[in-house]
Amino acid sequence: MDPGMNQLLKWSIENSEATRSDPTASTDPKAERPSGRGLNQEAMTALMGGPSDAELMRDSMAAIQSPDVALEHKLVAFDNLEQLIEIVDNANNMESLGLWTPLTSELSNEEPEMRRMAAWCLGTAVQNNVKSQERLLAVNAVPLLVKLALDDPHEQVRRKAIYALSSEVRNYDPALRSLLQSLPEKLRPSGSINAGDMDEVDKVMDVVKKASQKSPS
Repeated sequence: MDPGMNQLLKWSIENSEATRSDPTASTDPKAERPSGRGLNQEAMTALMGGPSDAELMRDSMAAIQSPDVALEHKLVAFDNLEQLIEIVDNANNMESLGLWTPLTSELSNEEPEMRRMAAWCLGTAVQNNVKSQERLLAVNAVPLLVKLALDDPHEQVRRKAIYALSSEVRNYDPALRSLLQSLPEKLRPSGSINAGDMDEVDKVMDVVKKASQKSPS
């Protein structure tokens, strides 16, 4: 059963039992009725028939990629998507919804604000989320993010690319190796680094930040 419908059923049963146990509940309109446990968002969606988070995520990506949607509305869609994937379950659903490839493709968009928002969304999706870190690596986004972090002419794009890289490599060695391989040789640290060593990861990211600051604004 859908989780929202299941929770709605439990809520209905609990409140029905509470009503039966209170003889005044059905006869006295002024009587205070036990509220029972509140409904969560999934249950409210099931009750009211509104779109699910998955549908909202798909709709956001459709707007982002539509040639008929104005830039300002694309950015609103991006903002909505970023908020949705702050929820780990939604971030983990990106694969089944087919969102990783189109989201990554926006890193190459000619509009800097679109590149910025794409990097921001990727960074949010992978933060403290190994499943999403694996997916970002699988779509080969790390080299693209490194290029943005070092070479993009817009500072805000570079900052969000660094944010995404920092989120991606922490506690995930395959992504850290990809980052190091994508950096110019002069920026690579000597010796091996463990992605679980936050001090060492911070040092690598500090090198990237400094290199980014030297890029043209």
